[in-house]
Amino acid sequence: MSVGLQTGPIFFRIGTGSFLHCFFSTIAGNLENSDWGSKFPCLMKELYYKELLPENIEKAQAELEVIHTAFQSFSPDKVIWDIEDLNQQPPWGNNIAAEITDLSNYFHTSDGKNLFDVFNKALDTAKQINKNIIIRSF
Repeated sequence: MSVGLQTGPIFFRIGTGSFLHCFFSTIAGNLENSDWGSKFPCLMKELYYKELLPENIEKAQAELEVIHTAFQSFSPDKVIWDIEDLNQQPPWGNNIAAEITDLSNYFHTSDGKNLFDVFNKALDTAKQINKNIIIRSF
């Protein structure tokens, strides 16, 4: 099953639910000391579990920028596929493209876009149309 970010009628495709969970697991495990949402509540609690309201979009954008910058100092082997089961590994294991040098450029959508770019575009769009943003399965 594929997932993405939706704001109003606009959908931004990401990929599988397990891949998106990996992104959030990697944030929690590496940047929040495994305390989900302790440093990035707008993204990790509001967006992941329910919805991100328009009044919190700028806070979420600031959180995303901090995450993106922090991920530059983590090597790709620090990816966490599932925070609830640290023994799980990505289906591709360590077989990643040479262009992936750190966690800031590790995550790409199923159609090859940088996940941070997709998140930024979705958040910008939500802000422009003044709508909430949710994670939606299709």
